[in-house]
Amino acid sequence: MKHLLDRPIWTALTTSHAEFSQGGELAKRYPSSISPFAATVDDGRDSLHALEAIAAPGEKMLLFMADEIIVPSGFEAEPSAHVVQMIADRVFERVYDERITPLDESDAEAMLALAMMTKPGPFSIRAQCFGRFWGVKSDGRLIAMAGERMKQPGYTEVSGLCTDPAFRGRGLGRLMLKHVAGEICVGGEQPYLHAYASNSRAINLYRGLGFRLRSDMNLASIVRRG
Repeated sequence: MKHLLDRPIWTALTTSHAEFSQGGELAKRYPSSISPFAATVDDGRDSLHALEAIAAPGEKMLLFMADEIIVPSGFEAEPSAHVVQMIADRVFERVYDERITPLDESDAEAMLALAMMTKPGPFSIRAQCFGRFWGVKSDGRLIAMAGERMKQPGYTEVSGLCTDPAFRGRGLGRLMLKHVAGEICVGGEQPYLHAYASNSRAINLYRGLGFRLRSDMNLASIVRRG
């Protein structure tokens, strides 16, 4: 039996994030204003055709899964990326630190600007639709953040972890990761996260904090032919 996190987009959209789901029984997607993530229930021909039906001409989608990605005939594929999925191997305690503050809609533009600067992965102005986010500010400026993204029963993804380059080396990334993981564990769920396979520095940080490699993953950006 496949693990719930082998197709995390599909399992999120059919469970904890079903309220955001667009599509049908074979292919689903998040609203484009929230995320380009999309998925199929399997790699069958009917499922791949269903994915084509929910994409507009010229629209970009992101596919993400443990299995090798099969690109539907109606799409063109851009260079793919290899990612690792890591899952918490311990229970994180709640972190109390006066520097950390919850982020809300008034912080959306600052969050997007920080993500565009540091490129932690797919991120949009409506990222807070996924879940809770927290940050650290300096003189009113957002300098570090992390939050929640995909959710499945018993699991929540830590995402959007980034620090302004001018403030790196101060342990803020480590602090934010531990804080979000702690909040997830307090809620009775297991944190997991993703990192580009080439980012050995981040992978070593996550491993040192108590995450283990669960699976290699494949990420592909596809564009619907006009």
